[in-house]
Amino acid sequence: MAAATAAGSPTPPTGARSLPEPTARRSGGLLPEPSRRPPQPAPPALRGRIPGQQGGGTPRPPGPGRVRSLGRRLWPLRRPALSSAVAALALAGSGVLILRLVQRQTGTTGLLVGLGLALLPLPFVLGALAWLNQTARVPVRHSLFCLAWGACAATTMAILANGWASDFLIAHRGARGETLGAEFATPLIEELAKGAALLVLLLPLRRRHRCEEGRPCGRLRRLLWHRPGRPAHFRPSPAGRVRARSRPRTLAAGVVLGGVTACGFAFTENALYLGRAFTADRQARLDAIGLGESPSLRDFDGTVHTFVLRALLSPFAHPLFTALTGLGLALTLATGRRWLARLGAPIGLLLAMGLHGVWNAAAGLGTDGFLLVYGLVMVPCFAALVCFAVWAQTRRTRQPSRPD
Repeated sequence: MAAATAAGSPTPPTGARSLPEPTARRSGGLLPEPSRRPPQPAPPALRGRIPGQQGGGTPRPPGPGRVRSLGRRLWPLRRPALSSAVAALALAGSGVLILRLVQRQTGTTGLLVGLGLALLPLPFVLGALAWLNQTARVPVRHSLFCLAWGACAATTMAILANGWASDFLIAHRGARGETLGAEFATPLIEELAKGAALLVLLLPLRRRHRCEEGRPCGRLRRLLWHRPGRPAHFRPSPAGRVRARSRPRTLAAGVVLGGVTACGFAFTENALYLGRAFTADRQARLDAIGLGESPSLRDFDGTVHTFVLRALLSPFAHPLFTALTGLGLALTLATGRRWLARLGAPIGLLLAMGLHGVWNAAAGLGTDGFLLVYGLVMVPCFAALVCFAVWAQTRRTRQPSRPD
């Protein structure tokens, strides 16, 4: 008994009821104060109620998060059928507007001739992209959307914005403003207009390419809704580091979508330039007949020159430019390296704008300068794109088939 008293914790007699656990521990000083205990989660019945109420009570009103979630569920454009109908109506309206804008510059006859001549190179370019689509497997509806976007919406925005930019630059820079508009403003406007379709169609790929669980996401990945904790397409490398699995299908999809969008854009642009050239040649022929000169095929030299330059020598020019934008955006979504994910899309867009500006500047260098730029810049870039297409096809045939 003396030893127990000296210890300060007497042993209760046999059969006596012991104190409750908190009281017993406090009396012996074996636990910290109650204020130091970790907070316990509230019971399920009390969660979401006003603090200070132990039962009953009025539930809290829905917060901003619940309101936004309800708005997203009720937003009508989240329905695929309705959103497709709205997109089709918007593209049809822009198509009518672009036909009206082109007809004002070419006339009815020039518009019909321009549309007919612009159709001639289109099957060859689309056929090459269809061959690459064996790797990309882009749905037909996405290809049709890109084609319509490039032919209608992108050209409408480009014509209106180029007109405003040209007027502004000419008013402030004079003759130098026209050159600045062709070499800087036009590539910027046109590539942004075409790249908007790629952004709409490629961003849903964020659901397939998530960040690895436990791996911190970069700022751009968070911007593109790459969330951790989801199944990721990563595998360990022999050195122990984590690297992204090669994605030839995603990269090929970016090239195909960019090329198809640019095909539609080039079709409308070729119709505009060919129709304008035919109208000018027709007026020159009528003037020659009025002067008593006999008509000949040389009266349409402008139309023939424009057709050879745009339809025969450079049918892949616009698809090449926008393919760089699509390739950069697809690389951003598919890669597992943070620095490459941050730089892929901006570098692709800048390369597309730069190559487009060089191509526009070559038109003012005369025949020799144009052929020099064509041989030293355009041909190597096109050859590199062809090599990429062949590589993607080879990887597709070597890899085992996987479910989509």
